[in-house]
Amino acid sequence: MILEMPAFTLRPWAAVDVDALVKNANDRRVWANLRDRFPHPYTRGDAEGWIAHCAARARPGEALAIVVAGEAAGGIGLERLDDVHRGTAELGYWLGAAYWGRGLATDAVIALTRYGFEQLGLERIQAGVFDWNGASARVLEKAGYALEARMRRHVVKDGRVGDVLLYARVREGAPAGGQP
Repeated sequence: MILEMPAFTLRPWAAVDVDALVKNANDRRVWANLRDRFPHPYTRGDAEGWIAHCAARARPGEALAIVVAGEAAGGIGLERLDDVHRGTAELGYWLGAAYWGRGLATDAVIALTRYGFEQLGLERIQAGVFDWNGASARVLEKAGYALEARMRRHVVKDGRVGDVLLYARVREGAPAGGQP
């Protein structure tokens, strides 16, 4: 799956992305807003392992590089939930600090959200944001996501306890209350 946009491309991670991945991911400011499974410091071995993991799974839309001017500037993906939640996916994304403030994250979220609904048949896409990450909350709001909940004292990151803001979008035209 490849999505070409005017300012960037969304495509699967590739071996050519290792150096750019290390450069953009090895930043405490990036790590501070992501789950702990995203390592810090971010090493070449971490980048190679991530790219191998993505190649082995190869599910459409699950883990994509955000490529700007030929460089992997960040990542975005949809992780489909299971069981009765199989029509829902969790959205995650990050950008290297050198790319912040350009609207790239918002545009990437819009593009992948559209793909999730139109190509993957999702009914709902949701994303959790740490309460101290106002920039990410604004990305989701600009991409049409609505704040549904504030989960109080839901995370511990870097010794800090915080809330998670749960944002979501549902498929347009979906009936209310789950009734056909």
